Amino acid sequence: MADRGASLVARSLTSFHEGDEPHFHDWSPEARAAAAQAIWQAENVELTTVGIDIGSSTSHLMFSRVHLQRKTQMLSSEFVVVARETLWRSPILFTPFLPDFTIDARRLGEFIRSCYDEAGVAPDAIDSGAVILTGEAIKRRNAEAIARLFAAQAGRFVCASAGHHMECVLAAHGAGATAISRHTHRTVLNVDIGGGTTKLALIVNGEIRGTCAIAVGGRLIVQDEAGRLTRIEQSARQAGLQRRLGEILPEAERESLVDRLAGAVLELIAGRPPGSLAKALLLTEPLERAGEPHLITVTGGVSEYVFGREKRAFGDIAQPLAARLRDGLPPGKLTDPGQGIRATVIGASQFTVQLSGKTIHLSPQARLPVRNVPVVFPALDLDRPYDAASAAVAIREALKRLELEKNQPVALGIRWRGEPYYQRLRELAAGIAQGAGGAPLILMVDRDVGRLLGHILEHEMGVAGVISIDGVQLRELDYVDIGELIDASEVVPVVIKSLLFPEVNP
Repeated sequence: MADRGASLVARSLTSFHEGDEPHFHDWSPEARAAAAQAIWQAENVELTTVGIDIGSSTSHLMFSRVHLQRKTQMLSSEFVVVARETLWRSPILFTPFLPDFTIDARRLGEFIRSCYDEAGVAPDAIDSGAVILTGEAIKRRNAEAIARLFAAQAGRFVCASAGHHMECVLAAHGAGATAISRHTHRTVLNVDIGGGTTKLALIVNGEIRGTCAIAVGGRLIVQDEAGRLTRIEQSARQAGLQRRLGEILPEAERESLVDRLAGAVLELIAGRPPGSLAKALLLTEPLERAGEPHLITVTGGVSEYVFGREKRAFGDIAQPLAARLRDGLPPGKLTDPGQGIRATVIGASQFTVQLSGKTIHLSPQARLPVRNVPVVFPALDLDRPYDAASAAVAIREALKRLELEKNQPVALGIRWRGEPYYQRLRELAAGIAQGAGGAPLILMVDRDVGRLLGHILEHEMGVAGVISIDGVQLRELDYVDIGELIDASEVVPVVIKSLLFPEVNP
């Protein structure tokens, strides 16, 4: 339509005699409509997106339409999200697992195909999206193959196979807990309780300062209508369950099991040293406390019982686990962030495009283009004095959240503050060199210090293959594509794929 509009506009302009002044009101109605449409399409983009969450207990997906509009200030080329509409939400499916501890790809594939059919969406109509495997699902032997399969079948997307730390971050953002912390300037602890794991994220002024995960969830055991055990996860065994599949679990034993599991989670929430059970069930290091939480938000499937949105029982322990946790939380701190079981999948990805600044640094060994590089923001307080050692610690902690594979490229997002004095830049560069541990380095800086920082890293720190780009605005959990250098302007195009999370105003 844009090409047709341009053609009609061109024909209208050339239809005047030399010396005439072309006037919009002289055009035909068809030409006016086509011109208006062409102008609108130059300034606006609408994308159809999908998010698919394959979790320990449940799987579901969501289709959305995202409207992006070009910024008009200072002739910016950046597109920003101005509206988002949820087109269709799937029913909740219990994630199908096979007896050999793999995901039942056939049943899951049938579910996803049926969702596309019911929603009336064709895979080739999807512009972007994300597949996220979480909790127990990522531990299954065919998890990676499943993610690749559905990414290929469901349209053009970024595929994120989440680890425990990353899932903590996804849930905190998706629930709106980070937005609550940012708006209120309060410390928030988000507790995401799924079918197989509980994920904690401590948020200070909108920044995630610590994460941890423990193997406690609402479907560690499942019973049929007669009370016979049909599912037993290893975590339940570690918590003392000795019954076998097919045996009836007495009510007293079930209550005792729930008490022990809830107690392990409450120890972490309270910041107490983990007891023997909590230590055995921890999937990460214990949560580092950067301050005591003013508010505690709860998300995930079990949160539906915590806040009374779900009353049905499904043969698992989600309902009694929710009751124990709710009763054990500090009074006055529990807050409903508004997103429960769909917190992790609430953001389907979308694309924005920016151009880098001109003060960039590309090492001769740097290879472009690069695609689907995750962005992580170290907790660097550049408004205050810092040294290389503290910067290195913050960078290592940030990289740990992504649980990267060896030699996987990662983009360090840096929000520069203050003057670009050499000593400040050199301390930061030394911290980056120490904290990155040899991983391929891509720096994404919001201010015009990219060239200086990259130069110090390459020529003074001996770090090879540095890509240092400035003048771009990013958020944690973004993914970036970086194109080849545009010689004439000495800039590179940057495609940013963002997970869209709700802005919650408490």
